[in-house]
Amino acid sequence: MSIRERMSGNEAAAYAIKQINPDVMPAFPITPSTEIPQMVSTFIANGEIDTEFIPVESEHSSMSATMGANAAGARALTATSSCGLAYMWELLYVAASDRLPVVLALVNRALTGPININCDHSDSMGARDSGWIQIYAENNQEAYDNLIQSFRIAEHPDVRLPLMTCQDGFIISHAVENIELIEDDKVKSFVGEYTPENYLLNPNMPMAVGPYANSPFYMETKMNQRLAMENAKKVILEVAEEFEQISGRKYSFFEEYKLEDADYAIVIIGSAAGTTKEAIDELREQGIKAGLLKIRVFRPFPDEAIVNALKHVKAMAIMDRAESFSACGGPIGSELKAALFDFNVKTIAVNYFYGIGGRDYTVNDAKAIYQDLINYVSGTADIENFKYIGLRK
Repeated sequence: MSIRERMSGNEAAAYAIKQINPDVMPAFPITPSTEIPQMVSTFIANGEIDTEFIPVESEHSSMSATMGANAAGARALTATSSCGLAYMWELLYVAASDRLPVVLALVNRALTGPININCDHSDSMGARDSGWIQIYAENNQEAYDNLIQSFRIAEHPDVRLPLMTCQDGFIISHAVENIELIEDDKVKSFVGEYTPENYLLNPNMPMAVGPYANSPFYMETKMNQRLAMENAKKVILEVAEEFEQISGRKYSFFEEYKLEDADYAIVIIGSAAGTTKEAIDELREQGIKAGLLKIRVFRPFPDEAIVNALKHVKAMAIMDRAESFSACGGPIGSELKAALFDFNVKTIAVNYFYGIGGRDYTVNDAKAIYQDLINYVSGTADIENFKYIGLRK
């Protein structure tokens, strides 16, 4: 029987790490993810787990130590936010190209410029092309569940890629919600032991990790990463199906909310999906067929599945909580518009920017977006390429 508890997103992530009991966790504190390594180190000090905690002098060192431990044959993870992820930038690419299945608990926070400690997705979206799998949570329950599934996905022999689990800073990380925990023995059995075939400390198989690769070898590395990312799609679904058996909770690449018969859809990632669902419920009572597609897995991007789920709608708003300054819009907007084009779907698609730097996104904002879509379809408003929501006048 599941265990009912009240926890913040950071507490839920730390508890999942406790149940997984990884071999090594290096970490350096940064708001709003500081509580995760703080809580894990407390579990260690209390003798509840035997993870080796390594306090390091920077986030660059944190990822370096995580990679080194994993290359040596240990299950390893770390946690960070915002500028901490930026400080790891060089090593994100190294971890991916070295095919190290490390896990990063990322608490999303705006990157500095100007200084801001609130939530947006500029940190993880900036790292979207580094070769890491990216899975996002809407709430505390999903932050917990995603972490438990993460090592099974990353360590699969057909994948072997690093994975970051993302939760919205403060909105999820510090807010307390009711969640259901899984019993320790079930988690332990589900995650299993880490038994890599090749690792640096294996005396029977001498090997090098991260060698110099000049032009005759470099491209093949990238192609193999691409193949592994494609393999991850199948593995993510298989792990989710097995996770449902121990939790009763169903996961996929994305969640559909009243989308099946929707005329107007919002596509979104993270905690703002809950706000959008409230707006949908109100609009449905008025007879407006509004729906939602909440992306859970952004890397690998499940383009065909998303397009198939959306191709029947008359218009969609693609919501980005990060700027990319692209002529095509934000990270999600550019990606999904390209997918719609590739699969010859001519649905109206407008990219919206919202919640950047922690700006509020309200039920009324969501309802106004649906009204925009209605106006675009009826021809009473010109279709825009992208639009900012909640700007001060």
